[in-house]
Amino acid sequence: MNHIEYGIPLYGVGWVPNGAQPPETESTQSVPDSSHIVLTGGGGEGSTGVKNAVLVVRFDPSATSISHEPVAELRLGSELPYRMAVHPDGLICSFPESCSWFEWEKELGDGAYKLSVRRSDRVLEQLQNVGQQLALAFNKEGSMLATGGEDGKLRVFKWPSMEIMFTEDQAHKTVKQIDFSHDGKFLVSLGQSGPGRVWDVSSAAVVATLKTEKNEVFCACKFSLVNNGSQVLHLADKDGIIVTWNTTTWKRVRSKRITRDGIMSFDVSADGKLLACGTTAGDLLILKSAGLQIHKVVPKAHSGFVTALSFSHDSRVLASASMDSSARVSTVEEVKKKGVNLWVVILIILVSILAYFLNDPESWTMLKSELEKFYSSWR
Repeated sequence: MNHIEYGIPLYGVGWVPNGAQPPETESTQSVPDSSHIVLTGGGGEGSTGVKNAVLVVRFDPSATSISHEPVAELRLGSELPYRMAVHPDGLICSFPESCSWFEWEKELGDGAYKLSVRRSDRVLEQLQNVGQQLALAFNKEGSMLATGGEDGKLRVFKWPSMEIMFTEDQAHKTVKQIDFSHDGKFLVSLGQSGPGRVWDVSSAAVVATLKTEKNEVFCACKFSLVNNGSQVLHLADKDGIIVTWNTTTWKRVRSKRITRDGIMSFDVSADGKLLACGTTAGDLLILKSAGLQIHKVVPKAHSGFVTALSFSHDSRVLASASMDSSARVSTVEEVKKKGVNLWVVILIILVSILAYFLNDPESWTMLKSELEKFYSSWR
């Protein structure tokens, strides 16, 4: 079963980078391709009795499944990790007032390695007492960190030095989503409403304003590679529309409604070929990025909002998390439709007709005569 409940509402999901995976030992050779997924979530600061935690679960590629029990669990007391961003060396989580850094640990016990996570002794001074950060993102190389605050402030740092690259106090009324371009030159940001903005990271200048049309409310943004090595930018509207932008002219090149349900989460595969949307109804939609055609649908993948999505590093599997406390993995292969192909049916009918006429010489002679008349009139 791909759908596993972990007892806490989940807000974040990500694949542990390959470099952080435990090394192979004799006891783990039976699952040499195993890897891990990190989940974050919880019940918040109230006395609900629901813990706040960072969970690490094992992914088994041979069964396309995740472990029923976490291989590691780090409880966080009353602090809810509302957002997270994964890095080869660890992950950063945002809490109601500050952000904290967590490190991967590879522990050897009973002849086997185990992956766990611990809260780092390092304090991110620049992100203490700054209020809730609603958006966190590392660039592809892991050399820059961007954060977007509930107060509308956008910050970009060099990583791991935390040297400030630029800050913008009023990037939006509230910064909800951010993403770096693949080359790290641009950063896109979205607010609660209104147009999105694209920033030149080196100059801190706004290079494009992504205007809305027909009352769109953009809720997610992701840069994506295309076949020729260039990039496009995808924005998701909360009412089920995907808009694609050219990253040279910053003009719209495509807009398409892909669902009538609200979009709650969004991701793009590393190879740029697929997009994924998680809906308010708990469905997963996997799209071909080239034409925004539906590639695969996983209906009712979760019983609640799909809060987070993450494609695996090889773009073959999609991990998802939900407010219903569940996580799952879904393969991206297109489901083959059952039933007989239409052309096979037509071929069978034609063969049957031909066999009938061959067994009835008089009918065959009449058929040839009619075909000759048709051919003559057509010429």
